[in-house]
Amino acid sequence: MNPLEALIAALNARMNHVLLVAEAALPQSQFQAFRKIALDQFGRSGFQRDLEKVLSEHPERNGMGRPISAKKGGVP
Repeated sequence: MNPLEALIAALNARMNHVLLVAEAALPQSQFQAFRKIALDQFGRSGFQRDLEKVLSEHPERNGMGRPISAKKGGVP
């Protein structure tokens, strides 16, 4: 799985959870409106497209960051 696919999978998992909570908490008509807004903002035409654009513009950074365990300003 490439970095973009991994990010989108993580985003979708969290969005599904948010939508499930909203469905339980909101009346049906309000949930439908919330769902549309959330998917517009974070779905294929929203944040996912932004991710694709950023990753395609900066291919040198795809998967090339330092490990999470690396300390800032540490000894090489």
